[in-house]
Amino acid sequence: MGKFLIKAFIKNHENTSDPKVREQYGKLAGIVGIVSNLLLCIMKIAVGLIAKSIAIVADGINNLADASSSIITLVGFKLASMPEDENHPYGHARIEYLSGLFVSIVIIIIGVQLLRSSIDKILHPAPVQSGSITILILAVAILVKLWQSFFNVHIGKKIKSVTLMATAADSRNDVIATAAVLVSILVSHFTGLQIDGYMGCLVALFIVWSGIQLVRETISPLLGEAPDQEMVCAIKEIMQREPGILGVHDLMVHNYGPGKIFASIHIEVDADGDLMKSHDMIDNIERIVKETLHIQFVAHMDPIRTNDPLIMKMRTVIAGALLPLPGVEDIHDFRIVAGPTHTNIIFDVVLSTDCKLREDEITAAAKKAAQAIDESYYIVITFDKAYTYL
Repeated sequence: MGKFLIKAFIKNHENTSDPKVREQYGKLAGIVGIVSNLLLCIMKIAVGLIAKSIAIVADGINNLADASSSIITLVGFKLASMPEDENHPYGHARIEYLSGLFVSIVIIIIGVQLLRSSIDKILHPAPVQSGSITILILAVAILVKLWQSFFNVHIGKKIKSVTLMATAADSRNDVIATAAVLVSILVSHFTGLQIDGYMGCLVALFIVWSGIQLVRETISPLLGEAPDQEMVCAIKEIMQREPGILGVHDLMVHNYGPGKIFASIHIEVDADGDLMKSHDMIDNIERIVKETLHIQFVAHMDPIRTNDPLIMKMRTVIAGALLPLPGVEDIHDFRIVAGPTHTNIIFDVVLSTDCKLREDEITAAAKKAAQAIDESYYIVITFDKAYTYL
């Protein structure tokens, strides 16, 4: 069914890197969510009122919240697809994250309201009128929600959408919530125990918990989460194809929303080689990354000397002193500048995000190792954070 809808309503559905195609996927998911959730909402609330079940009504209102979420998703995809402008040169793709966050907050608010209603039902219980129609409606709702979850997971993975993956998780949670309501109906029918209010509380608490989880998932990219490791490995693989690259470091990735990723990297090349050839290689790498990974990519060229025995010796000495230290990940941009009274040994040190050592402690360790070779050596270190591990 899902594949049929995709093929029927989305042109060039395989070209998910195209922003227009991606927007069509978002629209389709939003419309399907609105229609299916509204139908479920109407059926459940009608059955809940007839059966006098607060749990069924609560579950129906949850579907109404899901329909509202689908509307927000639909609007979010539309706004996120707007082109760049003077005030937003990186585009508007992060609106998709904001729409997901708004949906999550709405879910939490509704869950709290439903919890209050369910507690009132516990304090003032009333018999639940069950019947075959009620059970049939709830069973159909479970099947529809299962399909919704699989449909949104399929599209979410296809276009790498945080919002749709969150919507899929919400549909999966609804399956559990509706199953709980169905259990309360069956228990009441066969045993006479009135657990409707308690099940309503469980459903409400589950909705609140789901909303909190969705807030965490949608807010993470807004705060600046680490780049996808699969993407990092793909960039590294492209670098490894070029024999002229001696090393890479300082990969930084900035995510401005789905399809709006900007990245930069430093690439080490032989300082004694053909710099025009190296520059051409860098240009080709930038182009390949952009075309294959759809990333706006900028590479900085760092020329290093590979045939200077003093540089090679001191690099080995410094590396031996610093790399065993906890939290020191790497050293790079190593060079030596000689002067009449002292010689500067200049390099960068990459620190992990959980490094406990102070910068002066690391500098002292490097100074001790260098001055054991020659007391005129002076250490100059630039400290970097390991934003991404290559």
